[in-house]
Amino acid sequence: WRLHSAPRQHAQRVRHIQEQVREWKKEGSKRYMCTGRPGWLTVSLRVGKYKKTHKNIMINLMDVLEVDSERQVVRVEPLVSMGQLTAHLNPMGWTIPVVPELDDLTVGGLIMGTGIESSSHIYGLFQHTCVAYELVLADGSLVRCSPTENSDLFYAVPWSCGTLGFLVAAEIKMIPAKKYVKIHYEPVRGLQKICEKFTEESKKKENSFVEGLLYSLDEAVIMTGVLTDEAEQSKINRIGNYYKPWFFKHVEKYLKADRTGVEYIPSRHYYHRHTRSIFWELQDIIPFGNNPVFRYLFGWMVPPKISLLKLTQGEAIRKLYEQHHVVQDMLVPMRSLEKSIQTFHVDLNVYPIWLCPFILPNNPGMVHPKGNETELYVDIGAYGEPKSKQFEARASMRQMEKFVRSVHGFQMLYADCYMTREEFWDMFDGSLYHKLREEMNCKDAFPEVYDKICKAARH
Repeated sequence: WRLHSAPRQHAQRVRHIQEQVREWKKEGSKRYMCTGRPGWLTVSLRVGKYKKTHKNIMINLMDVLEVDSERQVVRVEPLVSMGQLTAHLNPMGWTIPVVPELDDLTVGGLIMGTGIESSSHIYGLFQHTCVAYELVLADGSLVRCSPTENSDLFYAVPWSCGTLGFLVAAEIKMIPAKKYVKIHYEPVRGLQKICEKFTEESKKKENSFVEGLLYSLDEAVIMTGVLTDEAEQSKINRIGNYYKPWFFKHVEKYLKADRTGVEYIPSRHYYHRHTRSIFWELQDIIPFGNNPVFRYLFGWMVPPKISLLKLTQGEAIRKLYEQHHVVQDMLVPMRSLEKSIQTFHVDLNVYPIWLCPFILPNNPGMVHPKGNETELYVDIGAYGEPKSKQFEARASMRQMEKFVRSVHGFQMLYADCYMTREEFWDMFDGSLYHKLREEMNCKDAFPEVYDKICKAARH
Protein backbone atom coordinates (compact mmCIF):
# COMPACT_ATOMS: atom_id res chain seq x y z
CA TRP A 1 0.00 0.00 0.00
CA ARG A 2 2.84 2.36 0.89
CA LEU A 3 4.44 1.67 -2.49
CA HIS A 4 1.32 2.62 -4.41
CA SER A 5 -0.28 5.32 -2.27
CA ALA A 6 -0.24 8.69 -4.03
CA PRO A 7 -3.44 10.73 -3.55
CA ARG A 8 -1.99 13.77 -5.32
CA GLN A 9 -1.44 11.76 -8.48
CA HIS A 10 -5.10 10.80 -8.81
CA ALA A 11 -5.70 12.80 -12.02
CA GLN A 12 -2.51 11.45 -13.58
CA ARG A 13 -3.45 7.88 -12.72
CA VAL A 14 -6.93 8.30 -14.19
CA ARG A 15 -5.33 9.60 -17.41
CA HIS A 16 -3.18 6.46 -17.46
CA ILE A 17 -6.35 4.30 -17.26
CA GLN A 18 -7.89 6.33 -20.10
CA GLU A 19 -4.73 5.79 -22.18
CA GLN A 20 -4.94 2.01 -21.61
CA VAL A 21 -8.57 2.02 -22.78
CA ARG A 22 -7.69 4.06 -25.91
CA GLU A 23 -4.79 1.68 -26.56
CA TRP A 24 -7.28 -1.22 -26.42
CA LYS A 25 -9.43 0.57 -29.01
CA LYS A 26 -6.41 1.09 -31.28
CA GLU A 27 -5.65 -2.63 -31.07
CA GLY A 28 -9.10 -3.21 -32.57
CA SER A 29 -11.17 -3.95 -29.44
CA LYS A 30 -10.66 -7.66 -30.01
CA ARG A 31 -11.32 -8.90 -26.47
CA TYR A 32 -13.20 -7.72 -23.42
CA MET A 33 -11.54 -5.52 -20.80
CA CYS A 34 -11.40 -6.13 -17.06
CA THR A 35 -9.42 -4.70 -14.15
CA GLY A 36 -5.89 -6.04 -13.79
CA ARG A 37 -6.32 -6.86 -10.10
CA PRO A 38 -5.54 -10.58 -9.61
CA GLY A 39 -8.58 -12.79 -8.97
CA TRP A 40 -7.16 -14.16 -5.70
CA LEU A 41 -7.23 -10.68 -4.16
CA THR A 42 -11.02 -10.37 -4.29
CA VAL A 43 -13.11 -11.22 -1.21
CA SER A 44 -15.17 -13.81 -3.06
CA LEU A 45 -14.57 -17.54 -3.13
CA ARG A 46 -14.92 -17.43 -6.90
CA VAL A 47 -11.70 -17.32 -8.91
CA GLY A 48 -12.52 -15.37 -12.09
CA LYS A 49 -11.09 -17.25 -15.06
CA TYR A 50 -11.80 -14.25 -17.30
CA LYS A 51 -8.68 -12.49 -15.92
CA LYS A 52 -6.58 -14.77 -18.13
CA THR A 53 -8.48 -14.14 -21.35
CA HIS A 54 -9.55 -10.48 -21.09
CA LYS A 55 -7.40 -7.39 -21.54
CA ASN A 56 -6.27 -6.37 -18.07
CA ILE A 57 -6.46 -2.64 -17.36
CA MET A 58 -4.17 -1.74 -14.46
CA ILE A 59 -5.92 0.38 -11.82
CA ASN A 60 -3.77 1.31 -8.84
CA LEU A 61 -6.22 3.59 -7.06
CA MET A 62 -6.16 3.03 -3.30
CA ASP A 63 -6.32 6.42 -1.60
CA VAL A 64 -8.75 8.52 0.39
CA LEU A 65 -8.80 11.72 -1.70
CA GLU A 66 -10.66 14.26 0.40
CA VAL A 67 -12.82 14.55 3.49
CA ASP A 68 -15.35 17.35 3.01
CA SER A 69 -16.81 18.16 6.46
CA GLU A 70 -19.06 20.87 5.00
CA ARG A 71 -20.91 18.56 2.63
CA GLN A 72 -20.34 15.56 4.94
CA VAL A 73 -18.89 13.56 2.06
CA VAL A 74 -15.67 11.58 1.67
CA ARG A 75 -14.20 11.10 -1.81
CA VAL A 76 -12.23 7.89 -2.26
CA GLU A 77 -10.60 5.74 -4.90
CA PRO A 78 -12.07 2.28 -5.61
CA LEU A 79 -9.41 0.13 -3.90
CA VAL A 80 -9.80 1.84 -0.53
CA SER A 81 -10.71 -0.89 1.98
CA MET A 82 -13.19 -0.67 4.85
CA GLY A 83 -10.42 -1.11 7.43
CA GLN A 84 -8.42 1.70 5.82
CA LEU A 85 -11.41 4.04 5.53
CA THR A 86 -12.60 3.69 9.15
CA ALA A 87 -9.00 4.09 10.39
CA HIS A 88 -8.73 7.30 8.34
CA LEU A 89 -12.11 8.81 9.30
CA ASN A 90 -12.50 7.82 12.98
CA PRO A 91 -9.70 10.04 14.36
CA MET A 92 -11.35 12.98 12.53
CA GLY A 93 -14.66 12.24 14.27
CA TRP A 94 -16.38 10.76 11.20
CA THR A 95 -17.50 7.39 9.93
CA ILE A 96 -19.61 6.18 7.00
CA PRO A 97 -23.23 5.11 7.59
CA VAL A 98 -22.79 1.52 6.33
CA VAL A 99 -19.45 -0.13 7.15
CA PRO A 100 -19.54 -3.67 5.67
CA GLU A 101 -17.95 -6.16 7.96
CA LEU A 102 -14.64 -7.48 6.63
CA ASP A 103 -11.62 -5.14 6.68
CA ASP A 104 -10.49 -6.11 3.17
CA LEU A 105 -13.74 -5.26 1.36
CA THR A 106 -13.08 -2.40 -1.06
CA VAL A 107 -15.26 0.55 -2.01
CA GLY A 108 -15.19 -0.52 -5.66
CA GLY A 109 -16.29 -4.05 -4.81
CA LEU A 110 -19.09 -2.82 -2.56
CA ILE A 111 -20.45 -0.51 -5.27
CA MET A 112 -20.01 -2.81 -8.29
CA GLY A 113 -21.18 -5.77 -6.19
CA THR A 114 -23.00 -4.84 -3.01
CA GLY A 115 -22.45 -4.30 0.70
CA ILE A 116 -24.57 -4.41 3.82
CA GLU A 117 -24.22 -3.89 7.57
CA SER A 118 -26.43 -3.88 10.66
CA SER A 119 -27.14 -0.14 10.12
CA SER A 120 -28.73 -0.86 6.72
CA HIS A 121 -32.29 -0.86 8.13
CA ILE A 122 -31.82 2.94 8.27
CA TYR A 123 -29.43 3.67 5.39
CA GLY A 124 -30.00 0.86 2.87
CA LEU A 125 -27.21 -1.00 1.09
CA PHE A 126 -23.71 0.46 0.69
CA GLN A 127 -24.66 1.86 -2.74
CA HIS A 128 -27.46 3.93 -1.15
CA THR A 129 -24.92 5.89 0.90
CA CYS A 130 -22.98 6.95 -2.21
CA VAL A 131 -23.73 10.34 -3.74
CA ALA A 132 -21.54 10.26 -6.89
CA TYR A 133 -19.32 8.00 -8.98
CA GLU A 134 -16.58 8.81 -11.46
CA LEU A 135 -16.02 6.30 -14.26
CA VAL A 136 -13.81 5.77 -17.29
CA LEU A 137 -16.11 4.49 -20.04
CA ALA A 138 -15.48 2.14 -22.96
CA ASP A 139 -14.51 5.05 -25.24
CA GLY A 140 -11.88 6.27 -22.75
CA SER A 141 -13.90 9.29 -21.58
CA LEU A 142 -14.19 10.24 -17.91
CA VAL A 143 -17.69 10.96 -16.56
CA ARG A 144 -19.13 11.87 -13.19
CA CYS A 145 -22.61 10.65 -12.35
CA SER A 146 -24.94 11.43 -9.45
CA PRO A 147 -28.72 11.47 -8.90
CA THR A 148 -28.82 14.81 -10.77
CA GLU A 149 -26.18 14.38 -13.52
CA ASN A 150 -26.03 11.29 -15.76
CA SER A 151 -28.57 9.80 -13.35
CA ASP A 152 -29.27 6.71 -15.50
CA LEU A 153 -25.63 5.69 -15.21
CA PHE A 154 -25.59 6.49 -11.48
CA TYR A 155 -28.44 4.04 -10.82
CA ALA A 156 -27.14 1.37 -13.23
CA VAL A 157 -23.60 1.10 -11.79
CA PRO A 158 -24.41 -0.82 -8.55
CA TRP A 159 -24.47 -4.62 -9.07
CA SER A 160 -23.04 -4.20 -12.60
CA CYS A 161 -19.72 -5.86 -11.60
CA GLY A 162 -17.57 -3.56 -13.71
CA THR A 163 -19.44 -4.15 -16.98
CA LEU A 164 -20.39 -0.51 -17.70
CA GLY A 165 -17.03 1.17 -17.10
CA PHE A 166 -14.10 1.42 -14.70
CA LEU A 167 -14.84 3.11 -11.38
CA VAL A 168 -12.07 5.61 -10.54
CA ALA A 169 -13.62 7.52 -7.61
CA ALA A 170 -16.73 7.55 -5.41
CA GLU A 171 -18.26 10.06 -3.02
CA ILE A 172 -19.79 8.56 0.13
CA LYS A 173 -21.88 10.23 2.82
CA MET A 174 -20.31 10.59 6.25
CA ILE A 175 -21.92 10.72 9.69
CA PRO A 176 -20.37 11.81 13.01
CA ALA A 177 -18.59 8.93 14.75
CA LYS A 178 -19.25 8.01 18.36
CA LYS A 179 -16.92 6.13 20.69
CA TYR A 180 -19.08 3.16 21.61
CA VAL A 181 -21.97 1.01 20.52
CA LYS A 182 -24.27 0.14 23.41
CA ILE A 183 -25.43 -3.30 22.44
CA HIS A 184 -28.34 -5.26 23.85
CA TYR A 185 -28.39 -9.07 23.48
CA GLU A 186 -31.72 -10.87 23.63
CA PRO A 187 -32.13 -14.63 23.22
CA VAL A 188 -35.41 -15.56 21.50
CA ARG A 189 -36.88 -19.04 21.04
CA GLY A 190 -39.47 -20.26 18.54
CA LEU A 191 -39.22 -19.39 14.84
CA GLN A 192 -42.37 -17.29 14.74
CA LYS A 193 -41.28 -15.28 17.80
CA ILE A 194 -37.80 -14.78 16.34
CA CYS A 195 -39.26 -13.40 13.09
CA GLU A 196 -41.73 -11.13 14.89
CA LYS A 197 -39.11 -9.73 17.27
CA PHE A 198 -36.57 -9.23 14.47
CA THR A 199 -39.10 -7.45 12.23
CA GLU A 200 -40.25 -5.23 15.08
CA GLU A 201 -36.69 -4.15 16.01
CA SER A 202 -35.77 -3.60 12.33
CA LYS A 203 -38.58 -1.08 11.96
CA LYS A 204 -37.32 1.05 14.87
CA LYS A 205 -35.22 3.94 13.60
CA GLU A 206 -33.94 4.61 17.14
CA ASN A 207 -31.86 1.41 16.83
CA SER A 208 -28.56 2.36 15.18
CA PHE A 209 -27.87 -1.33 14.53
CA VAL A 210 -30.00 -4.49 14.28
CA GLU A 211 -28.64 -7.98 13.73
CA GLY A 212 -29.75 -11.54 14.39
CA LEU A 213 -27.75 -14.75 14.78
CA LEU A 214 -29.78 -17.90 14.32
CA TYR A 215 -28.16 -20.90 16.03
CA SER A 216 -30.83 -23.43 15.07
CA LEU A 217 -34.26 -23.35 13.44
CA ASP A 218 -35.86 -22.03 16.62
CA GLU A 219 -33.06 -20.40 18.65
CA ALA A 220 -31.58 -16.98 18.01
CA VAL A 221 -30.00 -13.99 19.66
CA ILE A 222 -31.26 -10.64 18.43
CA MET A 223 -28.92 -7.70 18.94
CA THR A 224 -29.79 -4.03 18.86
CA GLY A 225 -27.20 -1.30 19.22
CA VAL A 226 -27.14 2.45 19.76
CA LEU A 227 -24.18 4.77 19.11
CA THR A 228 -23.04 6.63 22.21
CA ASP A 229 -20.08 8.55 23.63
CA GLU A 230 -20.79 7.53 27.24
CA ALA A 231 -20.15 4.07 28.66
CA GLU A 232 -20.33 2.26 31.97
CA GLN A 233 -16.68 1.29 32.53
CA SER A 234 -17.55 -2.13 33.99
CA LYS A 235 -19.54 -3.08 30.86
CA ILE A 236 -16.98 -2.14 28.19
CA ASN A 237 -16.00 -5.15 26.08
CA ARG A 238 -13.17 -4.69 23.57
CA ILE A 239 -14.19 -7.65 21.43
CA GLY A 240 -11.69 -6.77 18.69
CA ASN A 241 -8.65 -7.60 20.88
CA TYR A 242 -6.86 -10.63 19.48
CA TYR A 243 -7.26 -12.76 22.64
CA LYS A 244 -11.02 -12.25 22.95
CA PRO A 245 -13.49 -15.05 22.10
CA TRP A 246 -14.91 -15.02 18.59
CA PHE A 247 -17.93 -12.75 18.51
CA PHE A 248 -20.50 -15.35 17.43
CA LYS A 249 -19.32 -17.63 20.28
CA HIS A 250 -19.54 -14.74 22.73
CA VAL A 251 -23.13 -14.06 21.60
CA GLU A 252 -24.03 -17.76 21.95
CA LYS A 253 -23.28 -17.56 25.69
CA TYR A 254 -26.38 -15.39 26.14
CA LEU A 255 -28.46 -18.06 24.42
CA LYS A 256 -27.01 -20.89 26.51
CA ALA A 257 -27.48 -18.96 29.74
CA ASP A 258 -30.90 -17.79 28.51
CA ARG A 259 -30.33 -14.23 29.69
CA THR A 260 -30.33 -10.78 28.15
CA GLY A 261 -27.27 -8.55 28.45
CA VAL A 262 -25.94 -5.06 27.75
CA GLU A 263 -22.38 -4.18 26.74
CA TYR A 264 -20.47 -1.19 25.40
CA ILE A 265 -18.26 -2.08 22.47
CA PRO A 266 -15.75 0.45 21.00
CA SER A 267 -17.20 1.48 17.62
CA ARG A 268 -14.33 0.26 15.46
CA HIS A 269 -14.38 -3.11 17.26
CA TYR A 270 -18.13 -3.32 16.64
CA TYR A 271 -17.87 -2.48 12.93
CA HIS A 272 -15.38 -5.31 12.42
CA ARG A 273 -16.82 -7.71 15.01
CA HIS A 274 -17.02 -10.72 12.67
CA THR A 275 -13.67 -10.05 10.99
CA ARG A 276 -11.42 -12.14 13.25
CA SER A 277 -13.44 -15.30 12.72
CA ILE A 278 -14.45 -14.41 9.11
CA PHE A 279 -18.01 -14.66 10.47
CA TRP A 280 -17.76 -18.35 11.48
CA GLU A 281 -15.80 -19.65 8.53
CA LEU A 282 -12.61 -19.88 10.57
CA GLN A 283 -14.00 -22.67 12.76
CA ASP A 284 -13.85 -24.95 9.70
CA ILE A 285 -10.32 -23.80 8.79
CA ILE A 286 -8.84 -23.67 12.33
CA PRO A 287 -11.18 -25.80 14.51
CA PHE A 288 -9.20 -24.98 17.68
CA GLY A 289 -9.06 -21.25 16.86
CA ASN A 290 -11.42 -20.22 19.67
CA ASN A 291 -9.55 -22.21 22.33
CA PRO A 292 -8.35 -19.72 25.03
CA VAL A 293 -4.77 -21.04 24.89
CA PHE A 294 -4.62 -20.63 21.10
CA ARG A 295 -6.20 -17.16 21.32
CA TYR A 296 -3.76 -15.85 23.89
CA LEU A 297 -0.66 -17.29 22.19
CA PHE A 298 -1.52 -17.07 18.50
CA GLY A 299 -4.73 -15.01 18.26
CA TRP A 300 -2.75 -12.09 16.81
CA MET A 301 -2.07 -14.22 13.71
CA VAL A 302 -5.70 -14.61 12.69
CA PRO A 303 -7.64 -14.19 10.57
CA PRO A 304 -5.63 -15.37 7.60
CA LYS A 305 -6.30 -13.08 4.64
CA ILE A 306 -9.01 -14.51 2.38
CA SER A 307 -6.66 -13.61 -0.49
CA LEU A 308 -3.92 -15.81 1.04
CA LEU A 309 -6.34 -18.73 1.45
CA LYS A 310 -7.33 -18.38 -2.22
CA LEU A 311 -3.77 -17.96 -3.47
CA THR A 312 -2.58 -21.12 -1.71
CA GLN A 313 -5.66 -23.22 -2.45
CA GLY A 314 -5.17 -26.05 -4.94
CA GLU A 315 -7.77 -27.01 -7.54
CA ALA A 316 -8.77 -30.19 -5.62
CA ILE A 317 -9.45 -28.24 -2.41
CA ARG A 318 -11.40 -25.64 -4.37
CA LYS A 319 -13.61 -28.33 -5.92
CA LEU A 320 -14.12 -29.89 -2.50
CA TYR A 321 -15.19 -26.53 -1.09
CA GLU A 322 -17.59 -26.03 -3.97
CA GLN A 323 -19.32 -29.35 -3.32
CA HIS A 324 -19.34 -29.40 0.49
CA HIS A 325 -19.32 -25.79 1.55
CA VAL A 326 -21.76 -22.97 1.07
CA VAL A 327 -21.24 -19.21 1.21
CA GLN A 328 -24.44 -17.44 0.20
CA ASP A 329 -26.30 -14.23 0.99
CA MET A 330 -29.91 -14.05 -0.11
CA LEU A 331 -31.82 -10.78 0.13
CA VAL A 332 -35.54 -11.37 0.66
CA PRO A 333 -38.50 -9.19 1.67
CA MET A 334 -38.93 -9.13 5.46
CA ARG A 335 -42.48 -10.51 5.13
CA SER A 336 -40.99 -13.75 3.68
CA LEU A 337 -38.49 -14.19 6.52
CA GLU A 338 -40.12 -17.18 8.23
CA LYS A 339 -40.68 -19.06 4.97
CA SER A 340 -37.10 -18.25 3.88
CA ILE A 341 -35.52 -19.57 7.08
CA GLN A 342 -37.50 -22.81 6.74
CA THR A 343 -36.31 -23.16 3.14
CA PHE A 344 -32.68 -22.56 4.20
CA HIS A 345 -33.13 -25.18 6.92
CA VAL A 346 -34.47 -27.85 4.56
CA ASP A 347 -32.13 -27.20 1.61
CA LEU A 348 -28.92 -26.36 3.48
CA ASN A 349 -29.19 -26.78 7.25
CA VAL A 350 -26.19 -24.51 7.96
CA TYR A 351 -25.93 -22.72 11.29
CA PRO A 352 -25.33 -20.06 12.55
CA ILE A 353 -27.33 -18.03 10.03
CA TRP A 354 -26.74 -14.29 9.82
CA LEU A 355 -29.79 -11.99 9.69
CA CYS A 356 -29.29 -8.39 8.69
CA PRO A 357 -32.22 -6.07 7.87
CA PHE A 358 -32.05 -3.36 5.21
CA ILE A 359 -34.32 -0.82 3.64
CA LEU A 360 -34.57 -1.10 -0.16
CA PRO A 361 -35.60 2.16 -1.84
CA ASN A 362 -37.51 2.08 -5.10
CA ASN A 363 -34.64 3.48 -7.22
CA PRO A 364 -34.11 2.50 -10.85
CA GLY A 365 -31.41 -0.11 -11.51
CA MET A 366 -30.99 -3.86 -11.17
CA VAL A 367 -32.28 -4.19 -7.61
CA HIS A 368 -35.47 -2.62 -6.29
CA PRO A 369 -38.68 -3.78 -4.57
CA LYS A 370 -41.56 -5.20 -6.62
CA GLY A 371 -44.01 -2.40 -5.85
CA ASN A 372 -43.39 1.34 -6.07
CA GLU A 373 -42.77 1.61 -2.34
CA THR A 374 -39.55 1.47 -0.35
CA GLU A 375 -39.60 -1.92 1.36
CA LEU A 376 -37.91 -3.59 4.33
CA TYR A 377 -35.76 -6.55 3.27
CA VAL A 378 -33.47 -8.92 5.14
CA ASP A 379 -30.13 -10.45 4.17
CA ILE A 380 -29.97 -14.13 5.15
CA GLY A 381 -26.35 -15.26 5.19
CA ALA A 382 -25.43 -18.97 5.23
CA TYR A 383 -21.74 -19.76 5.55
CA GLY A 384 -20.36 -23.22 6.30
CA GLU A 385 -20.83 -26.92 5.71
CA PRO A 386 -24.43 -27.93 4.91
CA LYS A 387 -25.74 -30.64 7.21
CA SER A 388 -28.75 -31.36 5.01
CA LYS A 389 -28.72 -35.04 3.95
CA GLN A 390 -29.84 -34.29 0.41
CA PHE A 391 -27.42 -31.38 -0.17
CA GLU A 392 -25.92 -31.42 -3.64
CA ALA A 393 -24.27 -28.13 -4.57
CA ARG A 394 -25.83 -27.45 -7.96
CA ALA A 395 -29.31 -28.92 -7.39
CA SER A 396 -29.72 -27.48 -3.88
CA MET A 397 -28.55 -24.01 -4.88
CA ARG A 398 -30.81 -23.98 -7.94
CA GLN A 399 -33.71 -24.84 -5.65
CA MET A 400 -32.74 -21.97 -3.30
CA GLU A 401 -32.41 -19.52 -6.20
CA LYS A 402 -35.83 -20.54 -7.50
CA PHE A 403 -37.34 -19.87 -4.06
CA VAL A 404 -35.63 -16.46 -3.81
CA ARG A 405 -36.98 -15.48 -7.24
CA SER A 406 -40.48 -16.57 -6.21
CA VAL A 407 -40.53 -14.12 -3.25
CA HIS A 408 -38.95 -11.35 -5.35
CA GLY A 409 -35.61 -11.57 -3.59
CA PHE A 410 -32.04 -11.23 -4.84
CA GLN A 411 -28.85 -13.26 -4.60
CA MET A 412 -25.58 -11.50 -3.80
CA LEU A 413 -23.36 -11.89 -6.84
CA TYR A 414 -20.07 -12.57 -5.05
CA ALA A 415 -21.32 -16.11 -4.37
CA ASP A 416 -21.73 -19.11 -6.65
CA CYS A 417 -24.70 -18.57 -8.91
CA TYR A 418 -26.26 -21.45 -10.87
CA MET A 419 -29.08 -19.65 -12.70
CA THR A 420 -29.65 -19.69 -16.45
CA ARG A 421 -29.56 -16.35 -18.27
CA GLU A 422 -33.37 -16.18 -18.35
CA GLU A 423 -33.65 -16.93 -14.64
CA PHE A 424 -30.97 -14.36 -13.83
CA TRP A 425 -32.78 -11.55 -15.68
CA ASP A 426 -36.02 -12.71 -14.08
CA MET A 427 -34.44 -12.06 -10.65
CA PHE A 428 -32.78 -8.75 -11.59
CA ASP A 429 -34.25 -5.82 -13.51
CA GLY A 430 -32.03 -5.50 -16.57
CA SER A 431 -34.00 -2.78 -18.42
CA LEU A 432 -31.80 0.21 -17.51
CA TYR A 433 -28.60 -1.85 -17.57
CA HIS A 434 -29.15 -3.17 -21.10
CA LYS A 435 -30.26 0.23 -22.39
CA LEU A 436 -27.04 1.82 -21.16
CA ARG A 437 -24.83 -0.99 -22.48
CA GLU A 438 -26.36 -0.36 -25.88
CA GLU A 439 -26.02 3.45 -25.67
CA MET A 440 -22.46 3.43 -24.37
CA ASN A 441 -21.14 0.72 -26.71
CA CYS A 442 -20.26 -1.60 -23.84
CA LYS A 443 -21.07 -4.77 -25.73
CA ASP A 444 -17.61 -5.10 -27.32
CA ALA A 445 -15.82 -3.67 -24.28
CA PHE A 446 -17.18 -5.62 -21.32
CA PRO A 447 -18.93 -8.98 -20.87
CA GLU A 448 -22.52 -8.91 -19.68
CA VAL A 449 -22.76 -9.20 -15.90
CA TYR A 450 -24.30 -12.68 -16.22
CA ASP A 451 -21.34 -13.96 -18.27
CA LYS A 452 -18.93 -12.60 -15.71
CA ILE A 453 -20.36 -14.19 -12.60
CA CYS A 454 -22.65 -17.16 -13.36
CA LYS A 455 -21.38 -20.70 -13.40
CA ALA A 456 -23.56 -21.73 -16.33
CA ALA A 457 -21.88 -19.10 -18.50
CA ARG A 458 -18.37 -20.12 -17.57
CA HIS A 459 -18.48 -23.87 -18.12
